[in-house]
Amino acid sequence: MTEPATFSVALANETATAQLMADLALLTGPGDVITLSGDLGAGKTAAARAMIRYLADDDTIEVPSPTFTLAQSYDLPALPLLHADLYRISDASELDEIGLSPLPEGTLSLIEWPDRAGDALPGDRIDIALSPRPALGSTARAAEITGFGKGAATVERLKGLREFLDKAGFIDATRKRMAGDASTRSYARLIQDEHTFILMNAPKRPDGGKLYAAAVHLAEDVRPFYAIDHGLRERGFSAPEIHHSDLEAGFLITEDFGNAPVVEGDPPAPIVERYEAATDVLAELHRDKLPDVLPLTPDVNYPIPVFDIDAWLVEVGLMIEWYLPDRGVTTGEKLRGEFEGIWRDILQKPASATKTWVIRDFHSPNLIWLAEREGTKRVGLIDFQDAVLGPPAYDVVSLLQDARIDVPEATELALFSRYIKARRAADPGFDAADFASLYAILSAQRNTRLLGTFARLNRRDGKPQYLKHQPRIWTYLGRSLAHPALSALKNWYAANVPPPLA
Repeated sequence: MTEPATFSVALANETATAQLMADLALLTGPGDVITLSGDLGAGKTAAARAMIRYLADDDTIEVPSPTFTLAQSYDLPALPLLHADLYRISDASELDEIGLSPLPEGTLSLIEWPDRAGDALPGDRIDIALSPRPALGSTARAAEITGFGKGAATVERLKGLREFLDKAGFIDATRKRMAGDASTRSYARLIQDEHTFILMNAPKRPDGGKLYAAAVHLAEDVRPFYAIDHGLRERGFSAPEIHHSDLEAGFLITEDFGNAPVVEGDPPAPIVERYEAATDVLAELHRDKLPDVLPLTPDVNYPIPVFDIDAWLVEVGLMIEWYLPDRGVTTGEKLRGEFEGIWRDILQKPASATKTWVIRDFHSPNLIWLAEREGTKRVGLIDFQDAVLGPPAYDVVSLLQDARIDVPEATELALFSRYIKARRAADPGFDAADFASLYAILSAQRNTRLLGTFARLNRRDGKPQYLKHQPRIWTYLGRSLAHPALSALKNWYAANVPPPLA
């Protein structure tokens, strides 16, 4: 049985309360339960209101006390949230009558007066006990934060986060929510002295249940980001400067590149000038031989993992595990064997190709336009912790067949030609035909993986918004399968892989 974890915080005013609740919001998510304890006037609703406004990214949203309604639901950008007040509950059995037993799945629950529920609340929860400190000010409070069950680890991390912010001089900074990604990382924008910074929360991947992440060499902690960041900056690329770090805990405070995109319009489309600059970044990055080991600390190096056949096979296997069942295809041993055999043969070529740093998700959501800079420095790189050693063509595919937006085939071909021209200018012996073959193979590999990834994000992780990208991925896949090197795979897909639903 996990022992509870507890620490106390002095909150000088409502701003300090809001900062605490924002820090907790950074570390919690769907299914978590936060209880707010204390007497009348202790500030429970004020604390709940601060968290809701932070998650809504709206300081003006109305957050009334649910004393009379008992519960209020919010459909926030980050997640659904339930704010309940049990003050008028006289018996735990009433929770079932009002729909609070069990609590709704996939929802962050904020519950005031939890003592009214008796033993009916989940054993895994976080309690914040508030008490006024009028001698220190009218809105001053003391907060005792306790984590029970699985909540204990979150409370320990919250304590570590606040110690990190305090040591870095950012404990009083204003926090603003930032949208997360498909990973376990979370982010906040810190505003202090009219300057902005990015707070990254990158916890270590828990042991067990993460065989896929290990097999395909996804970053297990913040160290790869730190090492690759310095490696990119040393070579003149625009990766964010890291101002403060705790590599063991997984906290970073970095430079804020802002949010100027490389796309525009609705639906978004490439801004050609910016995609050209991003293409030039790749040509420049691939021009020189890069090290396969980077310094992490004065005494420790980080060996960049190799993107190999085993990793690629695990990735394309997501189509078998998630996409095909979603489309009603029975995936027996015969089908699996054919699929893996074809792919193993195809992947021999990229496995033997020249290797460089593969950023991996080098596409529009991870590229920030820095208009005040020049040349390739105008492209800000923010997502590279999963970098591996592999064929240069992989990142060119990531950019020119952007998974999140439609890249017209004419634009893809123009940027592909631009990349080839830049590589040939640096190396007259550059083999464009061989590169085109690798580009097609890695396009098929990446887009096969993405069809499975988006199906998994929907079915396993409850993120149906990713399904809208599948028709685009299917189009990209069709382009790559037209290459003669993929004729066997094209025939197999035509016989066994139905298109996604429109």
